[in-house]
Amino acid sequence: MSEPKPTKRQPLYSDADKDNLRWFWRNYLRKHSGKLLIVLGLILVQGLVYQQFLAMTESGLRVIFEAGAMRDLIMVCIVVFLLFTVRGIVSFLAPMITVKISNQAIYEMRRDLIGHLMSLDLAYFERTKSGEIIQKLVTQTQQIGVFVGLGVANAIRDAVTVIVVSGYLIWKNPLLFASAVVVLPFIIVVMNFVSDRVKKGQAEAEQALGNYMNGIEETVNGMRTVKIASQEEVEKERLFTGTKSLRHLMNRVQITQALVLPSIDLSSAFVYVLVIGGGGYMVLSPNFDVDGAAIITFLLGMVMVFDPARLLAQFFGALQSNLVLLDRVRALYAETPSINDAPEAKAEFDTKGDITLRNITFSYDPEQPLFDGLNMSFKGGHVSAIVGATGSGKTTILSLLSRLYDVQSGEITFGDTPVRDLQVARLRGAFSVVAQDIVIFNASIWDNIRYVNPDATDEDIWQAAENAEIADLVRRRGDTPVGPKGAQLSGGQKQRIAIARAFLRDAPILLLDEATSALDQATEERIKKALDRLTKDKTTIVVAHRLSSIAHADSIFVLESGQLVEQGKHEDLLAQKGLYAQLYQAQKKGYDEK
Repeated sequence: MSEPKPTKRQPLYSDADKDNLRWFWRNYLRKHSGKLLIVLGLILVQGLVYQQFLAMTESGLRVIFEAGAMRDLIMVCIVVFLLFTVRGIVSFLAPMITVKISNQAIYEMRRDLIGHLMSLDLAYFERTKSGEIIQKLVTQTQQIGVFVGLGVANAIRDAVTVIVVSGYLIWKNPLLFASAVVVLPFIIVVMNFVSDRVKKGQAEAEQALGNYMNGIEETVNGMRTVKIASQEEVEKERLFTGTKSLRHLMNRVQITQALVLPSIDLSSAFVYVLVIGGGGYMVLSPNFDVDGAAIITFLLGMVMVFDPARLLAQFFGALQSNLVLLDRVRALYAETPSINDAPEAKAEFDTKGDITLRNITFSYDPEQPLFDGLNMSFKGGHVSAIVGATGSGKTTILSLLSRLYDVQSGEITFGDTPVRDLQVARLRGAFSVVAQDIVIFNASIWDNIRYVNPDATDEDIWQAAENAEIADLVRRRGDTPVGPKGAQLSGGQKQRIAIARAFLRDAPILLLDEATSALDQATEERIKKALDRLTKDKTTIVVAHRLSSIAHADSIFVLESGQLVEQGKHEDLLAQKGLYAQLYQAQKKGYDEK
């Protein structure tokens, strides 16, 4: 039995980390170089304040030890107070500037991420957990912003303090300082170990957090089903499992980070012993020109070096975590849209022409093709209907017409123009859609209707609401929000909002995907006249499960497993006694039994 291969330690900063840092600097920080230089200048002032504090402390000690004048001691105290007043002012100004810079950078990064997100194809959103997207746009970017705004500024301040104070101590006593830095290799080894473990643990924790957030969203969105099925305990256990996993992973990360400080504390103790012992020997020995004031000042200086060094060690641990976050946020840009405007794409096309699908091949999964050589033609200005069993491809056809997906082979044309030769925005602008998956926002019904046409007049919105038989509800509810995802509305009310939107948009091509499936029969009859007005002189394609609602269609296409099996008018299809006739009779029998 072979032994497992040891895990290869990753470099402290991988090429990807360096590239991500360059990307963040180039896109979001470089433009603020002037302000960052001001911050650096302020931080240098802080470092010089520490150096001057040490010098004044040594002078004050000598005044005390050598019985100097009281006036000299008072002057030393005044100067020290003034020095720390300057430091206090600078300590406020430097982070204030960096926080503003970082918040602006995160604002711009979120703006760019949102812009890129909106350009991605529908397929990305259907395969990506919404919790993962929210995590990138909200929590991860915010953590990066806090780290850049405060963490980096404080780290630079600490580094400058270490360098300036160390330089002063070297100038005062190079031999004693050299003996104090013998622990440096040990600290570097500890930091390498911690950084490697933190980076691995943070990556796992972020993955677990994304899954956890997605689980919460699924539970909240499905709370009606959870309550009806009495599955509260199951959901509690599922979320508790995610919580435990997060606790375990965060324990690993934070306990590993916690190793840094005691390691540095032990190193500091060793250094202080060397300074006290070695410095004491120098004071007592006639071979060195060192007095007690110098040694006390040197020891104070070492404290001022090691405290910032502790904070720097924590910073580098946090840096590894934030490099993981930056990599995950930037990974969104690896997703690129496949549906784009072709070179010299056309803005205008014949919206009243026939819509033709020629020899279409399409599949969501390469191993399970949906359409293979599909041919259909929807006559311009007429009402066409698509029917068939669930999974036969009805809604997919509507998605292909609006280029939410692209066909793998074959061609879709509007009039004589291939769909790939049209500007995507202008193509989709030619459609009004009433879909079965209705998006309702937590706003008033009025605002939900206006969403598809923000520039519409009040009269146009009221007319759309009247046409969709929802105007009375608009008046009753007023400006009251309808709840998240329209939780306070019935399915039929949501569907009427969608129909009102279609009236308000008034596009030349109308797609109705189960447009009346959530309406009761009486309401459907009232809205049918409005739909007749809506479809007048428009190319209308209706996907319907209730066959009685499309009996008036000019042409009906019957799909089965992605194949067009029948085509014709309602009466002709019934006369053929094929699949359509079977579906119709089965539905009619079901209604009669009710």
